[in-house]
Amino acid sequence: MNMTKHAQIRQQQRAIQPLIIEWLCKYGCRLQGMNGTTVCFFDRESRRNLASEVGHVVVRRLSDMMDTYLVLSDNSIVTVGHRYKPLKHK
Repeated sequence: MNMTKHAQIRQQQRAIQPLIIEWLCKYGCRLQGMNGTTVCFFDRESRRNLASEVGHVVVRRLSDMMDTYLVLSDNSIVTVGHRYKPLKHK
C-alpha cells in the first residue's frame, strides 16, 4: 500500500514497525473517519484473527505495539500513530 511522505515521517518518528502496518492493513478493524477517511486499528476480534494466523505467542510478545492505528484515504496511508484512548465503534 502506498504511504504519503507525512506517513513515512510519522512512522519513523513514532517507531512503528512495517510489520505492524502490514498487519493493520490486513487484519485491522476499519471505521469510517472524517472527510472520507478510514481508520484501521486492532480491536479484540482483529487481534484474535491475527493470533490465529501468526500465533498467540507472537501477538503476546508484540502486544505493546498493538495500540497502533493508521488512516487511509484514496487507497494510501495518510498517517500512523499510537492510540492512547479507545476508539468508539459499534
